This record gives sequence, structure tokens and C-alpha cells, in this order.
Amino acid sequence: MVDYKFHTNIPASPGLNSLPFNPCSLLDFQLLTLAAGQSWSGNSEDREILAVILGGTADFTIGGVSFDAVGGRADVFSGKPHSVYIPINSEISITAVSDVEIALPSAPSDLEVDPYVIAPDQVAGGRWGAANFGRNFHQILTEIAQPDLPARRLIVGETFTPSGNWSTYPPHRHKTDALPAEAAHEEMYYFRVAPKGGFGICRLYTDEGYEENFTVRDHGMHMMPEGYHTVVSAPGYTTYYLWFLAGTQRTQGAHEDTDLKWVGQTVPTLRNLGL
Repeated sequence: MVDYKFHTNIPASPGLNSLPFNPCSLLDFQLLTLAAGQSWSGNSEDREILAVILGGTADFTIGGVSFDAVGGRADVFSGKPHSVYIPINSEISITAVSDVEIALPSAPSDLEVDPYVIAPDQVAGGRWGAANFGRNFHQILTEIAQPDLPARRLIVGETFTPSGNWSTYPPHRHKTDALPAEAAHEEMYYFRVAPKGGFGICRLYTDEGYEENFTVRDHGMHMMPEGYHTVVSAPGYTTYYLWFLAGTQRTQGAHEDTDLKWVGQTVPTLRNLGL
């Protein structure tokens, strides 16, 4: 068991913002904020990156391949995202067409492929859970919803937890490779809250007895190299989180807390009741 906390806030200053610390060995996250007309350039080195447009529009040039006017939603609560997959060893140039926020989750990779755009119509949407643990999701880059889109490690999506509801419930972990029941993955959540001024609560705990809870606000980060995890939105507010995972493989599998697993088994009955 690690001996440091699993949550922080990422700065949201103009330019490229990095995590103050990171307990994960594979996953990393940066937030790029540009005003209209501003540019940023860099190199992906030995990491694959999925640039998820949180809000606004930007032009991308990745390894000499140009993608113009990527994006369009006003913010994360305004529809499905545009995203750009950035492979390893790629020169990156991003120019803001409008004010833009771009999430940059990444993981180590050895996959040599061409960059590509994931359009909103390629993003799968739906609802997980039921009643007061129902929440809506977008699957952006997963082996389930986008099996033909190449990636080495990254699995990426978005979840929207309504007012007063619980999310990632029952709590689950990604501790061991014991497919199909469970897969060993690190995971991170990047949070936004609407309307402004709201909050949520996030809980993480391990089989060894470690536990922490923290207040979810805009730009909060939950970094989970291990542990069960769950989120709840305060009444009157919706919490959004960009979730992304990385492990030795991309097959998803999660082990639910044995003591709480019965709650998830009530979903078919609750849905039949219209809840």
C-alpha cells in the first residue's frame, strides 16, 4: 500500500498545466488552456495521448498531419466531445481557433500508428446504474465501443452524475489481471461541476484498510493506482469526470466491493419500475 494521498487539483492557468504530483506509474494528465489565436507545441515522446476537447475549437498538426477546427462544444456539459489520438514520437502543434480547453491523458506506448480524430458520432452514450445511482456516460476510446480505433493502453470516457446521485456505484477496483472478472488498471478522474460553486464527494479505499475522502470541485483530480472508488454529487449540481485507464492490456474488467455488490444486482428491477 502506498503512503501518500490519491487526490489533488490540477492548475487551470493559461498554457500547459501538469499534475503537482502523481502516484501512478503509467497514467499521466495535463490540461492545455489557450485563448483564441494562441498556440502550443511539443512532442509525445514515448507516450500515446488522447487530446479531448473539453470546450472550444482548435487546429491540430500531428507529425505533419493536419486536422482543422477540431471541437465545437461550449463545455463538457454541452454534448459529446471531439478528440485527437496522438501516437508516440509525434511533433504536436495546437492553435486555438476559439478559446479552448483540452484534456491530455497519456500512457506509455510502443504502438506506431497514424494520428486520428474521434468525432462525436463515434462516441457511444448511455446510462449506467438506476435510481439514485444512475449516471450517464460517453465512451470515447474503449475496446468495447470503438474496437477498430487503435491504442496501446489508453481507455477513455466521460461520466455525468446527476444532482444527488452516486456514480461508480457499487464501488469497484481494478487490482489484478483475472479476466474476465477483473483487469489490472490504473485510473484517473478529472472533475468539473455545474453550475459553478457546487461540489461532490469522492471516496477511495483499499483492501488493506487505507481510506480517503475529498471534496470534488472544478479541476479536481482523483488518481487511483489502486483501490475501490465512488463519487456522489451534491443536490442541485451535476459532476462531470473524464475517466481514463491504463494497464498491461486494454480489456476492461472491474471487481465490485463484495459487501455492496447486491446493490448493482437490483438494477434490472429498478429499471423495470422506471427508476
